[in-house]
Amino acid sequence: MKKTLLLTTAVACIGFSSAKAQNVNKVKLTDITTPYIEISADRQYFSRKTGIILEYGQKIEYEDDALIRDDNGKKLEFNSLLDCANKMKNYGYEIFQTREVQNGKDSSYTKYLLKRK
Repeated sequence: MKKTLLLTTAVACIGFSSAKAQNVNKVKLTDITTPYIEISADRQYFSRKTGIILEYGQKIEYEDDALIRDDNGKKLEFNSLLDCANKMKNYGYEIFQTREVQNGKDSSYTKYLLKRK
């Protein structure tokens, strides 16, 4: 019994130590309480993963300021914009509206407006 308890405790400690809090410009996602947020993809060339730009009404001087990052400042990568929207459900948000934004003559990108439930 003691070995099982010790093993369970060790596994839990390792799991919690590797968990990172997500933040935008050093503001934790759990601290954002605005009724609406907007997310868009920050795609990297030659990568299958996607960085996410999250706007909640904050002042943004550089687009990098709005990227979702971990506690170490490393940009978090998602499989897609929809992958991020699904994870934002854990923070109480759901997709409210999607829109295509024209980016030049022949290209566009998608933005999701999320609403707090």
